[in-house]
Amino acid sequence: MMKVTRFLKQGEIDKKWVLINAQGHSIGKVAAEASRILQGKNKPTYTPNVNMGDNVIIINAGKVKITGRKADQKNYYRHSGYVGNMKVFTLREMLVNRPEYAMQHAVRLMLPKNRIASRMLKGLRIYSDDNYPKAIQIGKVIELDKEG
Repeated sequence: MMKVTRFLKQGEIDKKWVLINAQGHSIGKVAAEASRILQGKNKPTYTPNVNMGDNVIIINAGKVKITGRKADQKNYYRHSGYVGNMKVFTLREMLVNRPEYAMQHAVRLMLPKNRIASRMLKGLRIYSDDNYPKAIQIGKVIELDKEG
C-alpha cells in the first residue's frame, strides 16, 4: 500500500488562538516562536502555500528583556517620503512609547516575504501589558523556556 501526502485546502483548516507571555524573554525568542505558529510549522499538516497557522496573542510586550547595548544601538526608521523627514527611534524609545510596534516589526521580518505573510499578520495581536480581550477562546498557552 502506497502512502499519499495530503495537502490541506483553505477551508479545511481549524485555526485556534495561542497565547504567548513575553515578560522576561528576548524579543527575538518571542518573535521566532510567534512566526513559527503563524506559519503553521508546528503542525504535522504544514502546507507552505496555504495560510494554515494559528492566531497568536502576545501579552506583556513592553516587559521584554533587552541584553547588551541593543537598547541604545538598535534603531527603527520612519520616513514620510518628504526630503529631510526621516525619523530615527532607538529600541529604548520604542519600548516606552510603542512596544507593540517593536514586537510586530520583529515578527513581520521573520515571516516569508510574500502575499501570504500579510494574511498571517492579521492573526497577530500584541498587547503591551497583560490586558487582552478575555472573550477570545485561548486554545493553548505557550511557555517559553528561561534559558538564553
